[in-house]
Amino acid sequence: MNKHSSHPRVVRLLFVFGLVLAAPFLCLTRAAAQEPAPPILLLISIDGMRPDYVTSADAHGAKLPNLRRFLKEGAYAEGVTGVVPTVTYPSHTTLVTGVWPAQHGIFANTTFDPLQKNFQGWYWYAEDIHSRTLWDAAAAAGRTTASVHWPVTVGAPITWNIPEFWRANTPDDAKLLRAVSTPGLLEEPRAALGDYPVGTDSSAEVDELRARYAQWILEHKHPALVTLHLAALDHIEHETGPFSPESIAILERLDAVIGTLRAAVERLAPGRAFVAVVSDHGFVQTSAQLNLFPAFRDAKLFTLDEKGKVADWKAMPWVTGGSAAIVLKAPHDEATRSQVRELLGKIAADPANGIDRVLDADDLHNRGGFPTASFFVGLKPGWRTGSTLDGPILSKTKIGGAHGELPDLPDLRASFFLIGPGVPAGRSLGLIDMRDVAPTLAHAVGLSLPSASGKNLLP
Repeated sequence: MNKHSSHPRVVRLLFVFGLVLAAPFLCLTRAAAQEPAPPILLLISIDGMRPDYVTSADAHGAKLPNLRRFLKEGAYAEGVTGVVPTVTYPSHTTLVTGVWPAQHGIFANTTFDPLQKNFQGWYWYAEDIHSRTLWDAAAAAGRTTASVHWPVTVGAPITWNIPEFWRANTPDDAKLLRAVSTPGLLEEPRAALGDYPVGTDSSAEVDELRARYAQWILEHKHPALVTLHLAALDHIEHETGPFSPESIAILERLDAVIGTLRAAVERLAPGRAFVAVVSDHGFVQTSAQLNLFPAFRDAKLFTLDEKGKVADWKAMPWVTGGSAAIVLKAPHDEATRSQVRELLGKIAADPANGIDRVLDADDLHNRGGFPTASFFVGLKPGWRTGSTLDGPILSKTKIGGAHGELPDLPDLRASFFLIGPGVPAGRSLGLIDMRDVAPTLAHAVGLSLPSASGKNLLP
């Protein structure tokens, strides 16, 4: 045999051997190419939106065509029973964890600060959340996430994150926000959209700009989960009360925002886009104030120094809008506990003082609120708590709005609307528990959230 005659055979053998080695990789590549893209979930919170803004829009003279579409095209709750207390930060954290505040760790908007040393600090930091979130579930499934202005997200494991955060409420807050946001994220859209708003400005224009940033992230980063918090309605309701002409005008502008965002996500992910619109709490109109601090001061439950600052304390209110938790410095101090119980009983006994009910520690903790508090004072609709260390216990205020009262009061119910593939059209879910929102959304888009204590509400 010619010494060159074996070359073609060797080449053929090498080619076959190469195919055998490459086959697994070719199969993996083909499988990856055929794997369907995951669903996209856009979760929008309209802070302070009562469900009857939408379910009874005509009765209130509100033109909300985009939100009203959810009633016909998706599933919705007649009302959502929220958490204790019904304020923004604990509620928003329950919306993404499916557990009560006592479990997830965000007990109020502001941290308990009896000596007033934290410069009005809020629960801004995600490290304080002790439960698994929807962002965690998405990351575990290999999906990217984004968030704009969602509470308690500083340092959160979110791929593209612009958290809700401020400190001095000055232009320097822009530097602070850049430092805690995903690097470069505030700069990329700036030329097209303008400067991202900073501080506590909660106007409709600011909400519209934040929504444009969320849309830009959707279009340019393609996350599978986006959370967006809109705060303008809550702000105007505090000033003018729920269902005021000013509040309805704001919500009508936010309705247009919802329509634009829904169209964008359905264009980007046809046949696999889910849009949920939620709120954190309802609202009551207020015209009176109960300030527990002077009563506690007069009872010598705390003392002031020569500058009028708290020098020491035995029991202190932790006010949350339409309610107050009462914290004992020494939780096992039975003498102070008895003194506080007697004081609160005396104030609550007079209907003119605006107290709906006082919960003791067991009742409060069974409702999943304030694990460090010994009492909870819930006010009636029409009332809000004061926070000054002096002044009258009772006072009249200009008509405005508040929340924070107990969640079983109908006016404090929150909202839940969901639309997407497989979501039953025109399905009323009745009155639901806020802990059900996260597991329902997780189920809809194929995520696992076994730590949630709520339940999935849809097939």
